[in-house]
Amino acid sequence: MNDVTAEPASAAAPAVVRERGWWRVVLATLLFLFVSITPVVKIVLPIDQVFVLIVPLIAGCAIAGWWAGGRLPLALAWVALAGWILVLFTSAAGSFGYLACGWAVLLAATFAGVVILTKRDAARSFSTQAFAAIGIALVFAAGATLATKQGATTITQMVSTEAAKRSERSVAEWRQQTSSKEWTDFFAVNPDAKEIVTTIESQLEAAPTVASTLFPSMLALESLIALALAWALYHRMGRERLGPPLASLRDFRFSDQFVWGLVAGLALIVVPGLGSLSVVGANLLVFFGAMYALRGIGVGLWFLSPGRVLMAFLIVFAVLFPPVVCALGVGLGVGDTWLNWRARARPKT
Repeated sequence: MNDVTAEPASAAAPAVVRERGWWRVVLATLLFLFVSITPVVKIVLPIDQVFVLIVPLIAGCAIAGWWAGGRLPLALAWVALAGWILVLFTSAAGSFGYLACGWAVLLAATFAGVVILTKRDAARSFSTQAFAAIGIALVFAAGATLATKQGATTITQMVSTEAAKRSERSVAEWRQQTSSKEWTDFFAVNPDAKEIVTTIESQLEAAPTVASTLFPSMLALESLIALALAWALYHRMGRERLGPPLASLRDFRFSDQFVWGLVAGLALIVVPGLGSLSVVGANLLVFFGAMYALRGIGVGLWFLSPGRVLMAFLIVFAVLFPPVVCALGVGLGVGDTWLNWRARARPKT
């Protein structure tokens, strides 16, 4: 009689984890598209046509999935779609369109390369791979800019010109809309509304300065959001996983060493006499501040564990009072670096 030893159940191959359900990722994508076309955000956002960023990133994910054993037709289809969108965008957007498309291709290629290289060892989390890809892409872009004669000056002029063009267009549309008869009658009944309209117009006029100054940090933040959407969308179409599923916002965390980026940004702004380095500090402060704000919001959601009614109230509160939410989020997020709130017992009341 042959001595056959059955393998234990724990040795069986683990089931492939797949994201299921489209409504959340579709809702998040539509929300990203809606926010990107609002007047002020459209000026400040580096790439206002977000599909120019998302579609190449999905193509990069599909290429990494094919390399790991996924379907080649899926990768070829997304590469063809990305190429078509980039050609259309560059033909209509001018010189800045080439800059935006170049970044989209560079980031997609970098992210695909990071995923392929890290998948050899062990599946890394999305945030680890995304931060690495954005950092490497920024280093390559900065190196290419500095290596080119007058490269930094040319890029700065292109960004400033594009921001000014968007601002002029938005201000003209806003003035045309608010000068209509309906708005004039509304102002006659509600005089205070005129001040709100004037405030929004002044924000539209001041937005190009913010867009030019904070271009690197806003590009990194926009790229991170686009990468998250591309990651989620790909894993609902592709068979081969690139890493663990995206965690809930309440579980969002990153390396505690990021706090030094926040400290460095604050120091470069506060210390006088640093000149142009204060711009670097502002970008560091915006990027790492946004990361810690998200981490703090995750901590708050973990503590509150809101139901649908409370969650709806929190969303409305965040829309009406974004500075308050950001300030509270940064405070909780930075505190989580040392106190590790979510490792403690959840309060019962």
